[in-house]
Amino acid sequence: MNFKIAVLPGDGIGPEVTLESMKVLEAIGRKYGHTFNFEHGAVGGNAIDESGSALPDSTLKTAQASDAVLFGSVGGPKWDDPRAKTRPEDGLLAIRKGMDLFANIRPVKVIPQLIDASTLKPSVLEGVDFVVIRELTGGLYYGRPQRRWTTSRGRRAVDTMAYTEKLVARVLRVGFEMARGRRKKLTSVDKANVLETSRLWREMAVEIGKEYPDVELEHVLVDTAAMQLVRTPSRFDVMVAENTFGDILTDEAAVLSGSMGMLPSASLAGIPEPGGKALGLYEPIHGSAPDIAGQGIANPIASILSTAMLLRYSLGLEDPALLIEDAVGRALTDGYRSADIASAGDSVVGTQEMGNIIVSLLE
Repeated sequence: MNFKIAVLPGDGIGPEVTLESMKVLEAIGRKYGHTFNFEHGAVGGNAIDESGSALPDSTLKTAQASDAVLFGSVGGPKWDDPRAKTRPEDGLLAIRKGMDLFANIRPVKVIPQLIDASTLKPSVLEGVDFVVIRELTGGLYYGRPQRRWTTSRGRRAVDTMAYTEKLVARVLRVGFEMARGRRKKLTSVDKANVLETSRLWREMAVEIGKEYPDVELEHVLVDTAAMQLVRTPSRFDVMVAENTFGDILTDEAAVLSGSMGMLPSASLAGIPEPGGKALGLYEPIHGSAPDIAGQGIANPIASILSTAMLLRYSLGLEDPALLIEDAVGRALTDGYRSADIASAGDSVVGTQEMGNIIVSLLE
């Protein structure tokens, strides 16, 4: 089969790790008889330098016309000016809105080979395997008014957290559906003791939960969830949270795997179903890491695992996705490590070498 993949490498280490994911897709194509046609687009800081926009219209059109989007990372100190009218991160927010990518899926699984890479005790990490679903198109990141101004009394700023019934309901359904296909437990994260948006969120969770009697629903306040993530993470199966809460909790969860360089993500425009297809954008959860960009030492595994999710959710290719995940596990079992997850005695490899090792295990 022929597939059109939009490739948006972005800034920092984004181009480096994305290149390894493209190599993985090409290897999958050779093995299974598929053709992946890559079309590149500018996004983030580089796009600002080229056109003044963090997401040029041409890039958005390329993404919308593709079967899936492979995304790198955006941002860097060059564009890190709080007074700037356009920032690299605006490109990511805009493409989520433009493609209606409302559900971010972030699996968190402790790989046995890396259980000692985390700062947490191995006894805490045993059996950790859960998924965080983050709402992507509402909340503080999109609410209006959102502005800064100066008065006679000093500088002021305002952000707005806003949600509609529709936005909340559709991401909750993703959570219930995913929990139904796993261990049938959904943890809904909110701050209903303080925020009106969270009270709406909790009401909707209870209402929709009646349609899923086989799924256990629990409500956990976001501060309690943050504590439980590092104390008893194995208690979670599927978590669902609004935009800001989900952003923070998933970055916190990276400590469980030992590195943000290990965690993939999928941002979807539909409910993922086995064998089905949903338009999606796939990216590692890490940032652009400008301090190591260009050195060839970035960990490409999160991007490569994101590619497995691309095959699974947007192209309906489960077997190739499983093969990629197995190849990553075998590479780690064989002792190969990027610098961010290496311990004494490990074989430390660079970005390209890690990608080549994983590709060799696919063929």
